[in-house]
Amino acid sequence: MTNSGLRWGILGAGGIARMQVGDMQQHGYTVTAVAARDLAKAQAFADEFDIATAYGSYEELAADPGIDAIYIATVHPTHAATARLALEGGKHVLVEKPFTMDAAEAQELVDLATSKKLVILEAMWTRWLPHMVRIREILAAGLLGEVRTVTADHDQKIDHIARLIRPELGGGALLDLGIYPVSLAWDVLGAPDTVLAHATMTDAGVDRETAIILGYPSGAHAVMQVQMSGTGPNRAAIVGTEGRIEIDSVWYTQTAFTRYDAAGEVVERFDERDPGRGMQFQTAELERIVASGKLEGDILPPSQTVAIMETLDEVRRQIGLSYPG
Repeated sequence: MTNSGLRWGILGAGGIARMQVGDMQQHGYTVTAVAARDLAKAQAFADEFDIATAYGSYEELAADPGIDAIYIATVHPTHAATARLALEGGKHVLVEKPFTMDAAEAQELVDLATSKKLVILEAMWTRWLPHMVRIREILAAGLLGEVRTVTADHDQKIDHIARLIRPELGGGALLDLGIYPVSLAWDVLGAPDTVLAHATMTDAGVDRETAIILGYPSGAHAVMQVQMSGTGPNRAAIVGTEGRIEIDSVWYTQTAFTRYDAAGEVVERFDERDPGRGMQFQTAELERIVASGKLEGDILPPSQTVAIMETLDEVRRQIGLSYPG
């Protein structure tokens, strides 16, 4: 795993930041500072993880000359503004998913990063997990034949979490949960040419459950189900003309998979995991890209992040999901 020695700042001091920093420190990455809107919260986070500097504003972190890269861990609607702040401060940026609230915001960030010759990367951590790395090898080798179907669900009972039921905080199942299977479909099948979606909305106007079908020029399709009102099997499968892959629960975390041939016989069982949750891999990817002297990698280039947001925008249009502003 590449560790080029970048000095990281953490923008936001909530639960997802804790998971990210825990994995980073376990694997030897350098976390130098943390910022929150409340200095006491930032200091408590710094004390918990033995981080040298705590800031009570995001502006101070972005201006810190001792920081090379910033991980954005704030609520969805603030991603664009905080990432822009970090880029204006000359920092490479790892932005929690969903990258932004819509494709227009995403494109603005990508354009800004490019103009400043900085790396910006969506923190879709699943892309770099060991089982997904192996699955891409299998697909590249043609071992499944022509891929015809991708199926995935991401169902969690999390509708008791306040931010997920509030439109002004980017609530709903789609942006929090749906981004995972949609990104998987893009990873395996590329850009869809048709999008169909149906949802059940809450009284507050965000989606409680959403079903999505993506169609492709080849005739292949991806079928996805997400919800925040109940826990599902959280499995995924990739079906081809010469075999299939069934990814164990929980498919978007470090897990195992089984590969079958066309006759339904098991030909591979993959179960390799790295210590920690697995969020260190996205840190490694950003550091690898920076060390390469390029502005993007092959696994999740910024242009694909923008295109995925366009797919989510179309789902939102079809289900009537809108947000303030």
